[in-house]
Amino acid sequence: MVLTRLILGLLTLAPMTGYDVKKHVDSSIRHFWAADKAQVYRALATLVTDGYATVEVIPQQGRPDRQEHRITDAGRAALREWLASPLPLHADRDPFLARLFFAGELDRAEVGTLLTQRRAQTTQLLAALTAMRSAPPTTHRATYLRTATLENGLAHARAELEWLDAVERDLP
Repeated sequence: MVLTRLILGLLTLAPMTGYDVKKHVDSSIRHFWAADKAQVYRALATLVTDGYATVEVIPQQGRPDRQEHRITDAGRAALREWLASPLPLHADRDPFLARLFFAGELDRAEVGTLLTQRRAQTTQLLAALTAMRSAPPTTHRATYLRTATLENGLAHARAELEWLDAVERDLP
């Protein structure tokens, strides 16, 4: 359900095709919610079936027709209801931490490899998030809150790198 609500949120920005939605997921919310192409298209179909979005077929010359999705009033109401609802308990699932928890079964070099892989992933994420930073401070609430989630992702990536430094430094 979260993905459908996130897509409704994206549709408040502009009408979008499935391709557009996937691009926005990858370029704006991926640091806190990932979705593959099939998940995006299934979620869009569900939103249309539920009456939360409409789809308009726009013919194109020499290319497949463009299927543009728009949020409906019912979709806006569902989005607002979800945004205002109580937060569920958050349960992290992190394959890296699951491996690290039991990595005492590995030798020191193998643990080092695991840490190096995570550092590379986190460094890449930090670079990608830093590249997204472009807008100067704003007084527009929606823009400010989208930027605040980006800052959260940056803070988490920096903290992860500091923590990795400490684990490597103190590893027995």
